[in-house]
Amino acid sequence: MSAANSDALKDLLYRLADDQLILGHRNSEWNGLGPILEEDIAFSSMAQDKLGHSLQLYLLLQGLGEAEPDTVAFTRNAPQFHCAQLVELPIGEYDFSLIRHFLFDTAELLRFELLSQSSYEPLAQVARKLKGELKYHVLHANTWIKQLGSSTEEAIDRLQGSLNFAMPYALGLFEKTGYEEALIAEGIFVGEDELKAGWIEKITVILAQTSLELPDLTTLTPVYGGRAGQHTEHLQPLLDEMAEVFRVDPTAEW
Repeated sequence: MSAANSDALKDLLYRLADDQLILGHRNSEWNGLGPILEEDIAFSSMAQDKLGHSLQLYLLLQGLGEAEPDTVAFTRNAPQFHCAQLVELPIGEYDFSLIRHFLFDTAELLRFELLSQSSYEPLAQVARKLKGELKYHVLHANTWIKQLGSSTEEAIDRLQGSLNFAMPYALGLFEKTGYEEALIAEGIFVGEDELKAGWIEKITVILAQTSLELPDLTTLTPVYGGRAGQHTEHLQPLLDEMAEVFRVDPTAEW
């Protein structure tokens, strides 16, 4: 693999891993706070999955010469992260976290299905493994979106408000970097445009089964910047909290 292609692959892996790590920590904040016990457990379980997914991706980065996973996860500051801004937003009320879960995991399942055909076989192997768990995340999201999105007026209004708010941030999941052409040319990834098209198709089908309306995407300005290290004011405090124990003694074995 050429140096240029190696840089492109690392860029992709950091985006994937950082998204999973940060949203995993955000979802873990529902532990003990879920609206019902079932959802408390579900969000905690999915958070644990996402942290495990990030570990698998950071291990791929370590194999490419980057630092070991704990160092990468817990010693960088916000400008060094490549996550989309969607994942770093506070959990808010349940309606927002559910909408974010629906939009993000639908995109992630499609992304990993596409990556399962990647020319970089170590990534393809990880993608084939992780997409099985992501199918359950999407099933969970779809079930609750269809149920609550067709229920009471209050539930529908709150979900619609969160959908309208989250959609520009969700479009930021498909922000391209300077390595887009190299990734496509080398068959490492088919590209963000193909992924976004499939995502729009999937979420449109689910929302059509509810009283929710997909915002007019032609009028929205995507929230970009996260892939280039530009983040909201919410990310650094989260990173400080995540790394608090690690920084007490980075050499400790737990």
